[in-house]
Amino acid sequence: MTKLWGGRFTEATIAEVDAFTASIGFDARLAVADIRGSIAHARMLGQAGIIPDRDAEEIVLGLEEMLGEATEGTLKFRVEDEDIHMNVERLLTERIGAVAGKLHTARSRNDQVATSMHLFMRSAVWEVVQEIRALQVTLVEQAERYIDVIIPGYTHLQRAQPVLLAHHLLAYFWMLERDADRMESTLQRMNVLPLGAGALAGTTFPIRRELVAAELEFDGLYQNSLDAVSNRDYLLEFLSNASICMMHLSRFSEELVLWSSEEFGYIELADRYCTGSSMMPQKKNPDVPELVRGKTGRVYGHLIALLTVMKGLPLAYNKDLQEDKEGVFDTLDTLLPALRIFRGMISTWTVHSERLQTAFDKDFSAATDLADELARRGLPFRQAHAVVGQLVQKALSRGIGLADLSVEDFRELSPLFDERVHDLLQLRHVVDSRSAVGGTATCAVVQQLAAAKQSSAFVSSSERS
Repeated sequence: MTKLWGGRFTEATIAEVDAFTASIGFDARLAVADIRGSIAHARMLGQAGIIPDRDAEEIVLGLEEMLGEATEGTLKFRVEDEDIHMNVERLLTERIGAVAGKLHTARSRNDQVATSMHLFMRSAVWEVVQEIRALQVTLVEQAERYIDVIIPGYTHLQRAQPVLLAHHLLAYFWMLERDADRMESTLQRMNVLPLGAGALAGTTFPIRRELVAAELEFDGLYQNSLDAVSNRDYLLEFLSNASICMMHLSRFSEELVLWSSEEFGYIELADRYCTGSSMMPQKKNPDVPELVRGKTGRVYGHLIALLTVMKGLPLAYNKDLQEDKEGVFDTLDTLLPALRIFRGMISTWTVHSERLQTAFDKDFSAATDLADELARRGLPFRQAHAVVGQLVQKALSRGIGLADLSVEDFRELSPLFDERVHDLLQLRHVVDSRSAVGGTATCAVVQQLAAAKQSSAFVSSSERS
């Protein structure tokens, strides 16, 4: 079969080369974006007088018919046609005849694929933003539901200080807020039109790029044709943003795995988000958060892969750039389900408040409060720190917690303690004494919830768009 570009060739490519160089196996998902870009290009060709209006109208009608089929997923593609662009042109030619050949006037596959990717990614990244925002809303709902639940806070995975579960959940809310902001920022830089750059140097035809940009709702035009066809910064930004977002989900997943273990027992995930063992009947495995944690490395790999592809490429277009798509598509197919499933996991989990209450038995997480109290009464903090450390050691040696020590035990190490010392060790006091902005006190978390509800996550999609 003669290729559309095969005029100067004396022999056909062998089947292995066709298979190796073809991208239709993965870029078929660009069909809708590619046809939309072609419709705008055809209209511009007619409006600019580059092809007759009747030809432009015929091409547009044929493409619009194909657009409906592409949306429904009923278009059939062939490997021999290499990529989505050649497949669309071949299908259009079969429908409307030789006039379809005028569609490619004043453009190259180089600026065509760049336009298709910009259109596709603009829609895909916006979908990611919506899913991030939806998960944020779920976190706020759960934070409000469990506003009175206290959990152990950890550093180095060692018991540190008690915090509200709501406070812990909102930490992920703000991580996701940054994730969504990064995605939206990338959307702004992505929304410029590359079409019109030709293969690398522009075109000799009197094209009107601003007409295409307006129809496709781009905010502006690439100002340099070399940059237009070779830029993949927006894909690298997306992969970087996605990697950070997956990292946040992975960290949360690690906590869900720990918290749902029998050793912790803080939460239980709904059965629908867990699996069993083929050998051990009693098992309930948190496979979903484990897979989110595992798939994070997969997304990192796609970022490194594209950075590696790009690092040695001279301007302008090189076939290496075909490798930009599969990793991006796979990242989307990983991140979007992870966000959706995470929302379901968190909205259906069970928090074992009674288990969390007993988790603080023989606990030392109020130790800092004792040191702070001594400092407030005039003892230098470093000395106060040492005193409380000795109290902890005394309790450990007896196999009890700080709250089980007597007032005399406290006063033996510092006369600054009085009979109210045990009040300082009450969990609710420990939590609610941290009332500065950003703290874990109930009043501070209520403020934090109010701030969260003022964020973009609680603005309707129509308002955001």
